[in-house]
Amino acid sequence: MAKRRISPVHWALVSTMALAVGMAASHAARAADPPELAVWRRNVSGLTGYGGLPANIQTVRYSATSVYVNCTSIPSYSIGPWPGNPNTPTNQDFLLRFPRSPVVNAGTKTSTPLGTVGVWTNGVSIFNALDAHSYLNQNIWHQNAVTVEGPSFDACLGHPAPGGNYHNHENASCLYGADSTRHSQLLGFAFDGFPVYGPYGYANTDGTGGITRIRSSYGVRNIVVRQVLPDGTVLTPSQYGPAVSANYPLGYYVEDYAHIAGLGDLDEFNGRFAVTPEYPGGTYAYYVTVDATGAAVYPYDIGPSYYGVVATDDITSHGHVTISEPVTAWTPTTGVGGAAPGANVLTLAQNQPNPAVARSTIRFELPRAGKVRLELYDLNGHRVATLVEGMRAAGAHDVTLDTAKLAAGVYFYELRAGAWTQSRHLVVVR
Repeated sequence: MAKRRISPVHWALVSTMALAVGMAASHAARAADPPELAVWRRNVSGLTGYGGLPANIQTVRYSATSVYVNCTSIPSYSIGPWPGNPNTPTNQDFLLRFPRSPVVNAGTKTSTPLGTVGVWTNGVSIFNALDAHSYLNQNIWHQNAVTVEGPSFDACLGHPAPGGNYHNHENASCLYGADSTRHSQLLGFAFDGFPVYGPYGYANTDGTGGITRIRSSYGVRNIVVRQVLPDGTVLTPSQYGPAVSANYPLGYYVEDYAHIAGLGDLDEFNGRFAVTPEYPGGTYAYYVTVDATGAAVYPYDIGPSYYGVVATDDITSHGHVTISEPVTAWTPTTGVGGAAPGANVLTLAQNQPNPAVARSTIRFELPRAGKVRLELYDLNGHRVATLVEGMRAAGAHDVTLDTAKLAAGVYFYELRAGAWTQSRHLVVVR
């Protein structure tokens, strides 16, 4: 699929939004805390997003078997506009449940439904590849949202559904910075409790072989007429889809794709069992899939069906589960360099000035000495520059960035210190 380009007008609109809202998302993934608790981007400082709504994750609670997450599906980074989409993001006030010890579904797999199928670590909904329409409403040839609705996606590759649920059908490009030299971050969880990672992982499932782009095993079928489904089912004439054409190109329907074992690295659920940084003993995980340019590749994140046993109350309650067991509110146990609870933590300030013309200064503060890495990315997740790398003393640090060398547009910078990560938007104008 061709990589989408963002027009100058779109850039200007996104820049305006970025000024009004900004981005202040942070998360902690500390070795002392299990990842299903630690990776959520909790909003502990009153962050707001689109329309002044509460952003990211409000609370994380847990029992021995489940994690319960309250979220709004509103990110702290700037979103919109959505050309041709009349919907407006609203606070979804979700309460979602995730199994802490996910298990493989040994029986008939559960199809991923329309609507939320999991959430990113900032609480924004993950949708599968489908939109809500099929050819002639026959529920046979299902439209691919990335192809059909893609023009309405914003610069963060998301848009609001009817009812205001802001979501991504594909890579949540503003959530993180994809780095082809490092294992991607844990970006979210599916409703079966298995994690979702970014597009780069270990070449070998045992954690060896270096870092590689994890490839989908789905390919576009070699068809010119739509008369047979990917599983070989031969349809009757009344069930045929439209012939492949300029109006209905290959990829317009998800049935234009077929899983081909061995074509890539992943199974038909768009996942694999592998060692990851958060799960050194290995875990089944889904992966965001992109091509070498960073453009989305079907099935994009979580596949057509879940691999594991699903917390079905997430689906039947439409994201408003009921807690019927004792739970504990989760709070971090360690910070950068092992700071105790209540100690100051890593802070990353908004660059000044923003928007920037010729230069801008980024300030960050460390509670104690440690190794840090500050990098600049474009909105496609491509690393533009490494601004800081190495040991830094405790305290405040200023980094001056020569923005005169950058093209006008929206970027984001990400600071890593130990297992802590924070990121913000930076806008360059001319």
